[in-house]
Parts: sequence; C-alpha cells; structure tokens
Amino acid sequence: MDKPAEILSAVSDAGLIKTERKIIPLLLLAFLAGAFIAFASEGSNMAAYNLLADAGTYGLGRVLAGAVFGTGLMLVLMAGGELFTGNMLIIVTLLDRKTTARKMLLNWLLVYAGNFSGSLFIAWMMYYSGLFNSSNGLLGGMTIKIAALKTGLPFHSAFFLGLMCNWLVCLAVWVSSGAKNAAGKALTIFFIICLFITSGFEHSVANMYYIPAGIFAKQNPLWQTMSGLSADQLANLNWVNFIVRNLIPVTLGNMVGGAGMVGMLYWIVYKIKR
Repeated sequence: MDKPAEILSAVSDAGLIKTERKIIPLLLLAFLAGAFIAFASEGSNMAAYNLLADAGTYGLGRVLAGAVFGTGLMLVLMAGGELFTGNMLIIVTLLDRKTTARKMLLNWLLVYAGNFSGSLFIAWMMYYSGLFNSSNGLLGGMTIKIAALKTGLPFHSAFFLGLMCNWLVCLAVWVSSGAKNAAGKALTIFFIICLFITSGFEHSVANMYYIPAGIFAKQNPLWQTMSGLSADQLANLNWVNFIVRNLIPVTLGNMVGGAGMVGMLYWIVYKIKR
C-alpha cells in the first residue's frame, strides 16, 4: 500500500488523464460507470428488499445491500469508467496546477450527463424485465417506496447525506489508488462502500437509478399497492421532485464531500509547506 503522500500524487496524475480525455470516449466511459452503479443499485435492492420491508430486519437489510453495492465501484475502477462522484478528486489536479478550472468543470458536466444516461438505461430495462414482479410485486413496491423516501427528504438532510456519502466514496477511490493489486483494491472498496450504504447516505449517481426506477414502477397498479404508499405520496414521486428535492441537494453534498473533505484537505496536509 502506498503512503498517503504517494496516493496524492497518483490521484493528481489520474485527474490529468481524465481532463485530457476526448469527449466521445469520456461520455462512453461515463455511460458505462452509470450503468455499473445502476447494476449495483438494482442488485442491492434485489438482495435486501424482503429484509428492508420489515422494521425488525431493516438494519440487516442495509448491511446486505451494502455488501452487494460495492461491486459497482469495483467495476468503475477496475473495468474502466468515469464516475462523477469519484471525479471530485480532480480538484487535486487543479490545485497542483496541472489542469484548468474550465477543463475540470467540463469533465464533471459531461461525466454527470453520461452517468445519468447509463443509470436511466438500466432503470428502464429493469422496468420492462419483469423482475419487479418478484415476491408477487414486493420488489416493485419496495422500489417505489425507496424512491418516494428519497424524494421526501428535506433539502438540508439530502445535502448532508450526500456530503457524508461522497466523503466515504472518495476515500474508497483514494485508498484503492494506493493498493498494489486487484485484491487490495477490491477489499478497500468493499468495506468503505459497505459502510456508506449501511449508513443510509445519498449518492447522486445511484439515485439516478433508484428514483427513476421508482417513477417507472409506480405506473404498475400492483406495485403501487405493494408499496403501501398513499395517493399523495405516489403523486409526489415525480421527475420534478426527483431533480429539485433530491438530485440537486445530493449532488451539491457529494461535491463538498468529495472535493472538499477528501481532495482539498489531503492536498493542504501534504502540499502546503509550513
């Protein structure tokens, strides 16, 4: 395992590669990363939905979901992908003056769009796959319920849940950057991501799957019934509330958590001479 100062240098160099990547490959890698995180999201729901439906086993369900979800970041970092939340660490490259603010912001914007398209594609396929009929529609009901809970968060709650989430996600990226082999990367990612999911934090790219999947699923009367939600709660689960009440505050929190609490703090510690 590399030392923290060596990880800082590796992260800075990786950010330079990201900001210099051509637009089409960048968008394709971002699409793949969005799909990978969406696969992890639907897989964690599939693994834990029965446990999440019961207050007595809810915590155990979170742990099981966390154990599955880490696969998404493993695929992004080891198979290749561009993930908006992880790319908050490009702030280190900017502080090292290896790239410009314009290139960093353009990377973030394009990767965000690519992640959204990949996540939405998996949500759409899940809706038409029939898997939401699992357990007589309970999976579909839980998909709707999870989405409704996320869009019902107050702005400040969504922001701070997003901040804590990406603090951990970027730490997973950071620590895995210092691992010497694939097994080391996988282990570091597994435990840190399991902690974030078990804690119930909010990840903007994962929510690009969770909430659209719920919006799609609420079109099915059986899944609506299995969600146990009222007519008003179902009505509040819509595209506007998805963007305004979840995606915007969670994204802002993710940015502060990743760029601020990881990238900037470590750069200050190891680069500013005293």
